Amino acid sequence: MPVRIAEASPRLRARITGLVYLLYFLTAIAAEVVVGRGRQLAYAAVTLLAYAFYVALTLLLYRMFKPVHARLSLLAAVFSLVGCAIEVLGVFLPAFRGVLPLAFFGPYCLLIGYLIVRSNFLPRFLGVLMMLAGLGWLIFLTPLASQWSSYLKGLGFVAELLLCLWLMVVGVRVPHGQEKTRGHILE
Repeated sequence: MPVRIAEASPRLRARITGLVYLLYFLTAIAAEVVVGRGRQLAYAAVTLLAYAFYVALTLLLYRMFKPVHARLSLLAAVFSLVGCAIEVLGVFLPAFRGVLPLAFFGPYCLLIGYLIVRSNFLPRFLGVLMMLAGLGWLIFLTPLASQWSSYLKGLGFVAELLLCLWLMVVGVRVPHGQEKTRGHILE
């Protein structure tokens, strides 16, 4: 009998979250490869799929961090969902293309980083990296961006990829004896 995500253990849910994160990365990279070959319709389809994965990721991370701080987790989710909506609109409407979504993904990464630091189930260094990535995305919006764009993109990519891999491979720390009990911080 299949296990619903809501009923899965915290570690399994974290690994599922990491897998969804990886699927986003793979589809987003595939979209960039496709656009480089001039296939706009394929680019649009793959980009929509990528952001469908990111919306799912956002909801999974919201649920993961809700016990840490419900309002901040919700605020992070709202920032992410607005950024995703702008990205999707940008596929169809040129006015939405460009840097604007970073105005939402920057605060999203800052908040997720803060929630990781405040949590007791993920290592703090991942939170610090995510906060730095968020600052990087916000700096990307300034005139400094042209000088630093490669570094800022790299920082964001590395921070999110490390979080993705950590969730997939390690999962989350669960206090001994609470793996299968209800009411756990990640329930």
